Amino acid sequence: MKDNNPMDQRKHDALADRFETERSHLRAVAYRMLGSLSDADDAVQECWLRLSRADTSSIENLGAWLTTVVGRVCIDMLRARQSRREESLGYVEPEPGVSTGREDTIDPEEEALLADSVGLALLVVLDTLNPAERLAFVLHDLFDVPFEEIAPIVDRSPDATRQLASRARRRVQGTGAVPDADLAPQRTVVDAFLAASRAGDFESLLRLLDPEVVFRADRTAVTTGASEEMRGAVSVAKQFLGRAQAARPVLVNGAVGVVVAPRGRLFVAVQVTIKEGKITEIDAIADPERLRMLDLALLPPGDR
Repeated sequence: MKDNNPMDQRKHDALADRFETERSHLRAVAYRMLGSLSDADDAVQECWLRLSRADTSSIENLGAWLTTVVGRVCIDMLRARQSRREESLGYVEPEPGVSTGREDTIDPEEEALLADSVGLALLVVLDTLNPAERLAFVLHDLFDVPFEEIAPIVDRSPDATRQLASRARRRVQGTGAVPDADLAPQRTVVDAFLAASRAGDFESLLRLLDPEVVFRADRTAVTTGASEEMRGAVSVAKQFLGRAQAARPVLVNGAVGVVVAPRGRLFVAVQVTIKEGKITEIDAIADPERLRMLDLALLPPGDR
């Protein structure tokens, strides 16, 4: 067996050093594309493998080249995820005692902090986009990659790629059918309800609920510990007392609602009906097919 050529080893080490300077950026792109830290790390590792096999003499801008490659890897992973019907929409936590095989490599606390820093609601809404829309939006709107560089990844022209990003942007920001002014009072009530729930403030919950409020949960939500249906402010307040720690306000079908998304993975969506400053109906949805039918969007900037 021949010894490694010292010059080749130096080139390899220099390339590895250059890659490490880009790793955090590539991980950030991949995480926003995939919504999973373990998948993001897999994508970054695949990016390194492709770099190590490439003829780097023709690469003028390594950062741009790596961003393009990690984008290609991510879109392939998203498409494979869809073909296996393993989208993160409808994500359900593993049963106790069931190993996912990644516990030793991914720190749940690190992933939770990362999801929170990116924005749990944004990750959830990004998951409603198709792979091409998500790539165009993430690379252009979040990382300022020109459409000319994104277009080859999604096999479209720059103009068509611009349309992908525009369509995704409308989905992320909502359709605008509901005036922002009409959302503000809804947001006030929902925020107060979540704060009271987290703090275990029973009296505040009662004040926010209509005396005849109705709470409903679909069958999938019931398996998470919710009751299928209950009526009356006292019963509903007890149901939410001390909970909602992972809940975040978003637009659900054009109205202010809530998503529960541990580490940015959609678990439950909650539709809230408000009349005259009181919550009259709460509908918890956890069934994956029903979740996919919801129109989820971020709240307007002034209401987040």
